[in-house]
Amino acid sequence: MPEAALAIDGGQTGIRAQVRNADGTVRADVPIHESRGILTDRPLAPQIADVVGQARAASGLDFTTISAGLSGLTDGESLAPALLSATTGYGVSTIHLVHDSVSSYLGALGDEPGAVIAAGTGSVTLAVGAADVVRIDGWGYIMGDAGSGYWLGREALVAVMRAFDGRGPQTALTEVMLAEFPDLAQAYVDLQRDPDRIRRTASYAAHVARLAETDEVARGICDSAAEELAVAVATGLRRVGEDRSEAPVVCFLGGVLRGERVRSQLTARLAALWPHLEVREPLATSLEGAAMLPRLDPASALAHQVLTARR
Repeated sequence: MPEAALAIDGGQTGIRAQVRNADGTVRADVPIHESRGILTDRPLAPQIADVVGQARAASGLDFTTISAGLSGLTDGESLAPALLSATTGYGVSTIHLVHDSVSSYLGALGDEPGAVIAAGTGSVTLAVGAADVVRIDGWGYIMGDAGSGYWLGREALVAVMRAFDGRGPQTALTEVMLAEFPDLAQAYVDLQRDPDRIRRTASYAAHVARLAETDEVARGICDSAAEELAVAVATGLRRVGEDRSEAPVVCFLGGVLRGERVRSQLTARLAALWPHLEVREPLATSLEGAAMLPRLDPASALAHQVLTARR
């Protein structure tokens, strides 16, 4: 088979795999392969090896190099050799792995200092300085992900139940919740039993964003999310020394930050700290970021985040 490379963007919502030439250029004749998301409660190597096998079968190509940004990458040092072993017979000779916050950063800002904050169902900030890289939050819905879609949704549910009890102000979010849970007193039981409760809770974030301009409670939740996200960005910039820059560079990713209220309030909070703050639109996607890994400058601070295994 002709040799090629495979770039993988492995998230919990879905996985995308893109075939590239050995020099990293896109193979326009091969469509992006999409599959179900990563299951973080199961070993990652067999899941990613399965994606490699599917892409190989669909394209008719051997992949000498695999580069991937993966959600749930907590034990990458053992995963890289495990994935190399799991792809024996596929022609793979080199594996490059990073946490998906790193591939998102590379796609968004390339290899330059700044901070990228991604707020979807979860939230994570990656800050990069001249020599240091730091990850802020991304610790999951139980211990972290402040300002995320799940966080917004949970705050909405809490606000509705406080209003239901008489402990908090009335809110238009109650009508939204009643549409799904006609018996509010039973709602918590139904939600706890639902194996899809994380996504279901996060779905309320869209309603919070929609009602922010007309409902004081929803607006307050959005503003609190913006404050949490601003703290994460400011902390990251400080820890890598970019807080001393007159105009630090930041980039916003994820559905939460497409909402006008959260985005504008986050920008205002950061601009109060750095009046010349530069908010950039992302250059490319996290899939493009994963494809950059084999050619990342060894002198880059981000190069130390790449886990590599070779046959």
